[in-house]
Amino acid sequence: MEKVRFGIVGLGNMGTTHAKNVYAGKVPKMELAGICDIAEGRRKYAKEHFPEVPVFEDAKEMFASGLLDAVIIATPHYDHPPLAIAAFEAGLNVITEKPAGVYTAQVLEMNAAAEKSGKLFGIMYNQRTNPVYRKLRQMIQSGQLGGIKRINWIITDWYRPQAYHDSCTWRSTWKTEGGGALINQNPHQLDLWQWLFGMPKRIMSHVSFGKYYDIEVEDDVTAFMEYENGTTGVYITATGEAPGTNRLEISCDMGCVVVENNKISFKRNVESEREFNAHNTEIFGRPECWDCIVPAETDGGPQHIGILKDFTKALLTGSELLAPGYEGIKGLTISNAIHYSAWTGGWADLEHFPHDDFKRILDEKIANSTVVKKEIQRTADTDNTY
Repeated sequence: MEKVRFGIVGLGNMGTTHAKNVYAGKVPKMELAGICDIAEGRRKYAKEHFPEVPVFEDAKEMFASGLLDAVIIATPHYDHPPLAIAAFEAGLNVITEKPAGVYTAQVLEMNAAAEKSGKLFGIMYNQRTNPVYRKLRQMIQSGQLGGIKRINWIITDWYRPQAYHDSCTWRSTWKTEGGGALINQNPHQLDLWQWLFGMPKRIMSHVSFGKYYDIEVEDDVTAFMEYENGTTGVYITATGEAPGTNRLEISCDMGCVVVENNKISFKRNVESEREFNAHNTEIFGRPECWDCIVPAETDGGPQHIGILKDFTKALLTGSELLAPGYEGIKGLTISNAIHYSAWTGGWADLEHFPHDDFKRILDEKIANSTVVKKEIQRTADTDNTY
């Protein structure tokens, strides 16, 4: 294989972004070879803007066409696993958009299908290409922070007005989206959380549903996480605050690291706090601390194009993926656990997560929903929204 023939299922906001990038040649050795959307208006758009590219109404027909080597699933969330499974069964390599799915049980099925197929499986976790987070991960894994005591991430700059929630029939309901801020805006950060710090042992959360908007799903979230080694974390997110905040703070043996405005600052102890405490005899003694700016590119990295380039390289050369699709279940498990804790009023155990019970409660919420949405489909430029 000298180039990757690439298809897109779902020509909404993100699918259109991917189509434009590939069609414009921004991903070397990848060509746009097929587009599928069930909406007549989006198929018309595809034919007008990508005239040489075959357009399909049925995904399975496109999968069986012989025109593709790989496909990205860029549909509403519930459809990610079944479409990915169908693509694997058709012998295609797959990238799924985030989130991996809505509930963990369906993602476990998708992962099993991927493994059975032997095909390459990726997920569009484009924030893993950001040099700031890559540098932070290297610092953690190399032991430069020492033991991590506490993690606080406040990310409330996801402001989404009512017009956003009303822009598509599938947005912001249990039946068609499967959640709100956690399942839509936050999958990248929940993935980064586990990519940086690993999976927590258990979660307790407080979640508000329709606090700021006329929606039935969550728009304000506070979650408390505990790790096996005693590390704790607090994750706060909302879509109803403007301008909002994005600040990640890590308290560790070697001081305090803050990621804000896509920059890393490090109040670095000259000596580990634990080592200092072991020999200090002064009542109000404290370690000497230096203010440091950690060097890292602040341009955000290649983002979506970077993931597509990485996937193409892996498919053509056998290199390892930066964002394997199998890892999508990790961030989703954190998301599901936050919901589950809020729904049940207790701790959610991530080591033994109750996949079936979560699905049962979600089904009850779908069955009891009274939301009726107008038939409307609006797409918008996604630049500067992630």
